[in-house]
Amino acid sequence: MSPPENTPLAKDRGTILAEERTEYAVERTRTAAERTLMAWIRTTLSMIGFGFSIFKFFEYLKESAKVILRRPRAPEHLGLSLVILGVMMLILAMWQHWVFIKRMRERSGQKMPLSIAMIAALLITLVGLFALLNLLFRIGGV
Repeated sequence: MSPPENTPLAKDRGTILAEERTEYAVERTRTAAERTLMAWIRTTLSMIGFGFSIFKFFEYLKESAKVILRRPRAPEHLGLSLVILGVMMLILAMWQHWVFIKRMRERSGQKMPLSIAMIAALLITLVGLFALLNLLFRIGGV
């Protein structure tokens, strides 16, 4: 037999259920933010890789003198632009994610777990910066 709705026991149970639902809502929101950052990682990694490949492919063609281009620096500029754009977009996405998680932590009062997507984004940013340095200064032996 359940207690009447206006008794303290019923309110406590309702409060407990509401708190559990709030915790689940915070967790769903956090995982949605993680998925958004992972989507940015996929997009920017593609841009960095594609830009690096364009640059290196046309550099090889130019050195082997198999192709004469009307604008020989255009593919290099395109490749550099894609790498720079990819790195900058990833930095902005990490900043956006950091601000969102910080605001969510403040509003919910809950401690957020370590973001594996943020760690991956930091590592890929470093790889992108290394690729950019390689293209600009011909370092790294690639």
